[in-house]
Amino acid sequence: MKKGFVFISILSLFAMAFVANKNVLFMRPKYFPQPIYNFQKNPLTKEKILLGRVLFYDPILSQNNTISCASCHTSYNSFAHTDHALSHGINDRIGTRNAPALMNLAWQPIFMWDGAINHFDMQSLAPISHPDEMGETIEHVVTKLQSSRLYPPLFYQAFGDSIVTGEHTLKAIAQFMLTLVSANSKYDSVQQKQTSFTAQEESGYRLYKKNCSSCHTEPLFTNYQFKNNGLTIDTTLNDIGRVKISKNSKDSFCFKVPTLRNLDYSYPYMHDGRFKKLKDVLNHYTQDIHISSTLAIELQKPIQLTSNEKVDLIAFLMTLNDREFVFKKEYGFPELLRK
Repeated sequence: MKKGFVFISILSLFAMAFVANKNVLFMRPKYFPQPIYNFQKNPLTKEKILLGRVLFYDPILSQNNTISCASCHTSYNSFAHTDHALSHGINDRIGTRNAPALMNLAWQPIFMWDGAINHFDMQSLAPISHPDEMGETIEHVVTKLQSSRLYPPLFYQAFGDSIVTGEHTLKAIAQFMLTLVSANSKYDSVQQKQTSFTAQEESGYRLYKKNCSSCHTEPLFTNYQFKNNGLTIDTTLNDIGRVKISKNSKDSFCFKVPTLRNLDYSYPYMHDGRFKKLKDVLNHYTQDIHISSTLAIELQKPIQLTSNEKVDLIAFLMTLNDREFVFKKEYGFPELLRK
């Protein structure tokens, strides 16, 4: 067990080691907050996690069996996608938003760039049913899984029943994604007093706390709120953000605040993937903010950074990269799908 980590019982969610039957433990650093996901309603087991991992990588979830969850959320990109700005789906269709990195999801209260999904167990249904992503129905997915040789035994091992259901399918995928905890960056080592920042990183840390921390709050580096961060609208996509879901005009051009963890792996940036480099992101915040009635209050006062300060800030952001997370074997392509 790494120093500074505590175990959370999937029955009590207290930071204590607990083992019961086939249940496995959810692990978090002691300086992380309590997760908000209700593990009592979907207890983690190694069998469910394995099933979810296989499903995550299997293109059987798509209408023409060509697109998997991992097609847009690749492990070596921190479960994001770097080949293109917008998600790509079946029949070479292109989505309307960038595929976000997946990590530390047990702390997230609401999902998608616009908050369209409010329960994690249902999140996978959105890309499965989206016509430009997987273009499938959960009913047909269940039929395909039930007809396969691979899945009925896996469902039996995970749920004690070889009958495939949509509920069990979605819960299994959620279980695998809940295990995607990124907490082993240099920043985390500093928090555990195992190492220290360089002078440049320390300077960047101070700049982060002054200019970024109100929205990208430690230690998860997001407050999970929805903000208008001053981007001009893409006139091709015409994406107006959360207002389409909330129907509240105050949410116009507001999108979920993403985490700053693993930025070195998860480019391009923003909801539409318009920026390929972090320097472009910083240039936006220091000189290209678009003023509108819903602009985040945190950005209404201009952010001022010198060229050297931008370099220092990026140096700090690089301490949030978690190489172990990105290359962890347990998160990669499952051997069961190679057979």
